[in-house]
Amino acid sequence: MVALNSVPPKAFDSLSVVYHQPLFSLLEQSRQVHRTYWGQKEGVQLCRLLSIKTGGCSEDCGYCAQSARYDTGVKAERLMDRQAVLEEARQAKQAGAGRFCMGAAWKGVREGEAKFESVLDIIRDVKQLGMEVCVTLGQLTDEAARQLKAAGVTAYNHNLDTSPDHYRNIVTTHSFEDRLRTIRSVQRAGMSVCCGGILGMGESEDDRLKMLEVLCGFDPSPESVPINCLMPQEGTPLAGQKPIDVFELVRLIATTRIALPRARVRLSAGRTALTREAQALCFFAGANSIFFGDKLLTAPNPEESDDRALLRTLGLAPA
Repeated sequence: MVALNSVPPKAFDSLSVVYHQPLFSLLEQSRQVHRTYWGQKEGVQLCRLLSIKTGGCSEDCGYCAQSARYDTGVKAERLMDRQAVLEEARQAKQAGAGRFCMGAAWKGVREGEAKFESVLDIIRDVKQLGMEVCVTLGQLTDEAARQLKAAGVTAYNHNLDTSPDHYRNIVTTHSFEDRLRTIRSVQRAGMSVCCGGILGMGESEDDRLKMLEVLCGFDPSPESVPINCLMPQEGTPLAGQKPIDVFELVRLIATTRIALPRARVRLSAGRTALTREAQALCFFAGANSIFFGDKLLTAPNPEESDDRALLRTLGLAPA
């Protein structure tokens, strides 16, 4: 097992050594790191994700059913009514969610735009409920980021998706550097960064580690790291991709826990394709956050009752 004093690793070679050690040694290390930084009490953060503006996006992300460039059956919708969003947030809080995440299918937002002002009003309302507020709205300017922070945003989600090298195979309407530019704006504004990736888009294991290497270089480190498994959407360029091996998922979760010990590692999209046993192994490896509710933006998610039953079986408390 790799020595604990060698982490958190920053360089690709260090990450590769951690990732490729025997699986049980890797899991022993990730458990030790998890208990060191998160204590003996086992808890899983429950987050609710709501699409407040669905479809019609101008971007060409190859995995996304909301792109206007693909015929996926997802219809473009207007921004949800403010009161409708607030009611969803209330229900999420009553169900035990500590964080309410809102996503909008836009290339980005700028200060002064009517749609942006509407989102700021929604954020202020949700914040009054006493919940953490996370949003994902695409690219930001420095000023837009400052206004989101002032309105009450706790964290901004802007995933890297994959490695810098593989990125151009997934998206062409913006660059990897565009992603990093928005993340820097978020950090300058004082919001936490929620940033991870998607597995199963034709990338190599090295690509996944190179993505993690970039995350390890953030200063400050990301507050949460969503690890998504691709849910192939009919009509998108990645519709024919095969599921990744569950042990590759577990290895990446464990390596992320070791490399970014203070981050919440969120087991995100793709849980419907995982058995209860596979999810349990992911939690054991270091995942300590999930999205719960029957829908993730446009994709299905496990039933809330199933999630609660699984957490009870594993002795994991909502955190």
